[in-house]
Amino acid sequence: MLLRVAIILQTLALFAAPVTAGLLLSVPNGQPLHSAAAYTVFVVAVLHLVAAILAWRPGGGSPKPIMHAAGFLVLVSAQVALGIAQVTALHVPLGVLLFAGSVLQLSRVWSSDRASRTPSSV
Repeated sequence: MLLRVAIILQTLALFAAPVTAGLLLSVPNGQPLHSAAAYTVFVVAVLHLVAAILAWRPGGGSPKPIMHAAGFLVLVSAQVALGIAQVTALHVPLGVLLFAGSVLQLSRVWSSDRASRTPSSV
């Protein structure tokens, strides 16, 4: 449940980032909003990693979600660094990739959670 909430928050934060990027380009005070969105994405990616570890620990299941969350955190860190360095040629496509990856993770968690709650007919 916590993992699902973390991925939902991550996806919403990643959706907000390009919205604030649009504000960055269109209003004089847009930079602080985009910066806040970027650091929110980073914090939520850390939360995602913690949630993946907590979800794995009690059941002793596959560590795959931890590896996905850790890889995602590395990419988010690169995204923040590219944004600070103003390398938009890489920053923008990586942002699109991060959002698509988060939506994909969300769909996997959502469908696996739904499948685990559906009673199987024998």
